[in-house]
Amino acid sequence: MSTLLSVEVCYALPQAQTLVPLSLPAGSTLEQAIVASGLLQRHPEIDLTKQKVGVFGKLKPLDAVLADRDRVEIYRPLTVDPKTARQRRVEKTRREGSIEGRKWLSKDSR
Repeated sequence: MSTLLSVEVCYALPQAQTLVPLSLPAGSTLEQAIVASGLLQRHPEIDLTKQKVGVFGKLKPLDAVLADRDRVEIYRPLTVDPKTARQRRVEKTRREGSIEGRKWLSKDSR
């Protein structure tokens, strides 16, 4: 077993994604990986006391120990509540009419 872990630290903004590959000692934590990546200096808006972090889309605490080939992710706060966004999409589809709905109502499809 290797004494070094190969991990990536990822932070995505709407216009760009930053992905930093790292080699860390075995037993390193998410917080240690984030600090070592330099992302806190590159993106001063990151606040680890408020923002959530995880590995491959699963939320984890900052003191979680990493495994080889993990991708550490720093999540941005949501700008819109997902339920509200979905409701807006449904309302827009209803106003404009759904292609799928028209297909089932047309006489040609019978």
